[in-house]
Amino acid sequence: MVRALLGDGPAVIDGVSADASADLEPFNSDWMRKYKGQTKLVIKPKTTEEMAEALKYCNEHMLAVVPQGGNSGLVGGSVPVYDEIVISTSRMNRIRSFDAVSGTLVVDAGCILEVTEQFLHEKGHIFPLDLGAKGSCQIGGNVATNAGGLRLLRYGSLHGNVLGLEVVLPDGTVMDDLTTLRKNNTGYDLKQLFIGGEGTLGIITGVSVLCPPKPTALNVAFFGLESFEKVQKAYREAKVQLSEILSAFELMDARSQDLVHEVTSKKRPLEGEYPFYCLIETSGSNTEHDKEKLESFLEHVMQEEIVSDGVLAQDETQMQALWSWREGIPECLGHWGGVYKYDVSIPLSQLYGLVEDTRDRINSAGLLGQAEHQPVVAVVGYGHMGDSNLHLNVATRRYDKAVEAVLEPFVYEWIAKRNGSISAEHGLGLQKKRFIGYSRSETMIRLMKQVKQMFDPKGIMNPYKYV
Repeated sequence: MVRALLGDGPAVIDGVSADASADLEPFNSDWMRKYKGQTKLVIKPKTTEEMAEALKYCNEHMLAVVPQGGNSGLVGGSVPVYDEIVISTSRMNRIRSFDAVSGTLVVDAGCILEVTEQFLHEKGHIFPLDLGAKGSCQIGGNVATNAGGLRLLRYGSLHGNVLGLEVVLPDGTVMDDLTTLRKNNTGYDLKQLFIGGEGTLGIITGVSVLCPPKPTALNVAFFGLESFEKVQKAYREAKVQLSEILSAFELMDARSQDLVHEVTSKKRPLEGEYPFYCLIETSGSNTEHDKEKLESFLEHVMQEEIVSDGVLAQDETQMQALWSWREGIPECLGHWGGVYKYDVSIPLSQLYGLVEDTRDRINSAGLLGQAEHQPVVAVVGYGHMGDSNLHLNVATRRYDKAVEAVLEPFVYEWIAKRNGSISAEHGLGLQKKRFIGYSRSETMIRLMKQVKQMFDPKGIMNPYKYV
């Protein structure tokens, strides 16, 4: 049936009738090499109609499927658990329309974020989302996981920026809600169920999204601070003094910057070394005005001894260089082997406490050190200060059950006691499915399962994950 629908060639990778292990490998493994499935079949519909026919067939024959975009997720949500069929959206990569007046963009789900961003730049706009994985991640996957990223502070989440969706439901029905309207108060806003639904209710095939104008004035500052208390004071001052032009406020601890320096050998941005570092970005329409505001902010926080030292980028090259100290962290952490990643939301005043307590716990267990028998290289914290979103990362020489036993459920219990969220932007996937109770009540979980049962009564959509 699949070949009859999609034909031969790149639309199908068939490991059922012949060995195709090498071709299937990228679809069976996540990019961290932490999760691995055993699919024997990958299909790549090019149109919504092909997607609908494929899902209808799978549903009728009780064949489990895993929707997959760029496969850049961090919680095992986009790879098979067993031998589920992978349905890739990679061939659905058409930009359908763009209206420069309203800023509304309509694209296929398989459009790569970076390619889409380049298209928008030529039109004087930007996508309201920016990620380190933008070179491979796809818009449909971004929406399905409600990805956060570096621009959320300024432009908000995809729940607010996505105007409409086209979704193929498990039985092949096409839910066409691909509106480009900002206001539409006619009934339930069903698209919100699929934003962050991780492909458990249907497969997103089209997205309508509101894209802001491209800022003509960008400025970046990087500074060092002596304590997390001073980081909070700096953030408070930034909100007051930079307000409408503040587009990013990123936090990095000393250990994360040490590792970037160790791996890349780059010259550090500041002469001294500090317990914490922050990166601020402003974006607006008047270069001199914005730069003056940022310089005034830096002068104030340094006079008040909130910030110990800082530097302001003088051109685009320097901006990119400063950003590399933040965006380069994930790649550098993987230098030694595996990385345990926890993407969490915690009340701001307690944000860094999780890193300190986790580091102490791992150190007490004798797992942290330079010796080969000690699996943990470092425990670091960084993230989006403006969103109360912390990335707790444990860099290891290898994945180790002893490390996992120390981390889980300790991390989730710590977060639950402080009314935080165990997943801020990466989703639940396979990794966090069994821990959802630390962030959601029994009533909420029961309602989620009822929604799942209504949309996918045969349970074919991305099984064994989410709820």
